[in-house]
Amino acid sequence: MPLKLKIETPASSVTVTENLTTVLSTVMKCYNQENIFILVDENTRRFCLPEISETAGINRAKIIEIKSGEENKSIDTCGIIWNFLSSNGADRESLLINLGGGVICDMGGFAAATFKRGIDFINIPTSLLAQVDASVGGKLGINFLNLKNEIGLFQEPRYVLVYPAFIRTLDRENILSGFAEMIKHALISNEEHYNSLKQVDIHNPDPDLLMMLIFESIRIKNNFVSCDFKDKNKRKALNFGHTLGHAVESLSMIRGRPVRHGIAIARGMIGELYLSCKCNGFDKTISDDICQFIFNIFQGPDFNKDDQPCLAELITHDKKNKSAMLNFTLLADIGKVTTDNYPAEKDIFEAIEFMNTF
Repeated sequence: MPLKLKIETPASSVTVTENLTTVLSTVMKCYNQENIFILVDENTRRFCLPEISETAGINRAKIIEIKSGEENKSIDTCGIIWNFLSSNGADRESLLINLGGGVICDMGGFAAATFKRGIDFINIPTSLLAQVDASVGGKLGINFLNLKNEIGLFQEPRYVLVYPAFIRTLDRENILSGFAEMIKHALISNEEHYNSLKQVDIHNPDPDLLMMLIFESIRIKNNFVSCDFKDKNKRKALNFGHTLGHAVESLSMIRGRPVRHGIAIARGMIGELYLSCKCNGFDKTISDDICQFIFNIFQGPDFNKDDQPCLAELITHDKKNKSAMLNFTLLADIGKVTTDNYPAEKDIFEAIEFMNTF
């Protein structure tokens, strides 16, 4: 039986399954199969679309292909999606199936939620990052002016179907990117889960163990999202590592050398662990051990002292900031999160410098 995780606010469901075609067939029966669209990029069309080719009625779906990559998560690409939908008879009863990683799920959901004031969409996340992160939460958006997710909205998909076997199609960087979010989920949740992740050989993971860890990661995120969908209080815990991490990610885009989201977040967690010690009394010995664990897996992106002002400037655009005060989610211990922290500018610069010491 497939594992199921129900999300109460708003109504949606996440299914982790080893039998994707059966579950997808059930979902598609609710829609006119002449009005179903599938959003892919060149990679998911080649490696993932064949996995659902036996689904009843899938051969009648219309394929929308866009270019892969964070740099294409833009209003221009949304225009391509909207144009295809409009030109091919999509109406408010249509369904968009987003088959891809975080870029496809975020942007496809955004395009669906805004087309004709909203059509149904489902996500089939194909990357580890999308499975443990974009699978829950309903945050949709695009990048704008080199700023991560600057334009967006909240809207849950009708369904999310997680098929762990897609991980076989991923390269090393994509697997590591998702594993970074799993580490974050453990650090904001409980030490036992963190210790379980430390035992994983992420370069050659056991499939059954990984499936259970994916499900646990989804469960943890859902615990934070279900009681605070609009990100006003408890859900902010999920932002750990992201204030500095998004700045690192944006800087890499500005340089023309974009890095995977999770790789940037891993670096951001190192900096925010420094701030957790400085501002929240997080045990430095434990912090150093976590930082070393993270660094042993994720090396880079590299930057130097001259980049510090640019990173600091990028942090000022973070959506969590209030009245020009730089807002951080930090840890007091593993599983003990504090939100709405406003470190001194000196401490933030020290944290940026600390990120480059590992």
